[in-house]
Amino acid sequence: MTARSAPARATPRRSNAVLAAFSGPCLPLAAFGVALPVTLPEFYATFVGLELGVVAAVFMAVRLIDIVFDPFIGWGMDRTKTRFGRYRPWMALSTPMLMLAAYMMFVAVQPGAPPIYLFGWLLFLYLGFSIGTLGQLGWAAVLAPQYDQRSRVYGWWQVFNIIGVVLILVLPTVVVQTGIGTYADGVRIMGWAIVIALPVTIGLAMVAVPEPVTTGGQPHGSLGAYLSLFKKPVVRKLLLSDLLLGVAPGITGSLLFFFFGQIRGYDHTQAGLFMLFYFVAGLCGAPFWAWYATRVGKDRGLAVASVVSAVLYVCATLVPGGNFVLTAVVMFIAGLPYAAGLFLTRAMMADAGDEERFETGVDRTGLMLSILSATTKIGHVVALIPYFILDRVGFRAVPGPAGNSDMALLTLQILFIAVPGVLLVLAGVVLKNYPLTAKRHDEIRAALEARDAGAQAGARA
Repeated sequence: MTARSAPARATPRRSNAVLAAFSGPCLPLAAFGVALPVTLPEFYATFVGLELGVVAAVFMAVRLIDIVFDPFIGWGMDRTKTRFGRYRPWMALSTPMLMLAAYMMFVAVQPGAPPIYLFGWLLFLYLGFSIGTLGQLGWAAVLAPQYDQRSRVYGWWQVFNIIGVVLILVLPTVVVQTGIGTYADGVRIMGWAIVIALPVTIGLAMVAVPEPVTTGGQPHGSLGAYLSLFKKPVVRKLLLSDLLLGVAPGITGSLLFFFFGQIRGYDHTQAGLFMLFYFVAGLCGAPFWAWYATRVGKDRGLAVASVVSAVLYVCATLVPGGNFVLTAVVMFIAGLPYAAGLFLTRAMMADAGDEERFETGVDRTGLMLSILSATTKIGHVVALIPYFILDRVGFRAVPGPAGNSDMALLTLQILFIAVPGVLLVLAGVVLKNYPLTAKRHDEIRAALEARDAGAQAGARA
């Protein structure tokens, strides 16, 4: 490994307790993250009684609008300067918004609610969700600015995200299996859990976690200044890699029940358990990938994780049906690299934000993280394209392997197995010759800290 220069002024290493408090809001935020694409569409189609096509159209429309939100939110964060910090006020703002949205979307809604109810509250929810997630990501960027420590912070962030996903996935099932209530009751309890967890976790983070103040000029509103970000090789490589990493699991999630039901012969519950094992494996594997990134660099760590993920995923999906335990084991193994892409791309974009501030004197970290968030959401929208392809070949969403032609079933297998595998490999290839290495970032941090120290000394004089 190449020797790395030491930063001019080291920021204290954050304790595990501080990182746990910082990551706590991931629990309710991740619950939203899985409920929005998985739980709520089915809930509004079955319990509320909206037509499935209407539900799909509303979710698609709101998701496209939400993509537009992110750059404006990031721009607003970059212009925020208060004595409480730049990002914490936005986290505080998102809390009552998300609590109200969760109550209205999960708890207060009744059968027969019109589509405008779903559209209005879903749009409000997505706005609060974008504010909360972008605020936390920006906060993470300044919490530990050093190259390796940033991997550690985002690693904790991703671990708590996966914990939140696992908890919220099993909650409705626990409610039904223990006799507490129906599946609809489980969804309502899910909503109450989110409402309670939001102020507790975000409040704890506000009290226990500092937000260091960074210097840098206020970003100006020139469209050209923001478009110039896309000319940077670092930004282009990250956005393309993140897009590919968003489309691949998006396709897997959208086709999982069809594949395991019609190709492998498993029921809905068993297929759901495979997804759960996959996420739990991501939780188990996250610490390793955070450590590995500190050894070889984030770009190489992410490239290796992407290729390994592709190989493991294809091998797992090729296992024949009829053996639940074997399939569960291979899906768990395939999920071990899952978390790497999610947290390493965020950490790398935060590094790119340091480079932008070094070169221009302007802190655009919030905007850059928001662009990355928008890219991920675009990837999830693109992941719906296989539905249109399957419709063209006559695929029918019926239980069991019967009712579809050989061509339709072959198309399903290609889309589920081969396409995500290829996309994951490409996500790693895109990062070849990534210019912002660990050594380069250490040099940038040293120069920034020297510049900041000089500015503070001048201000006191």
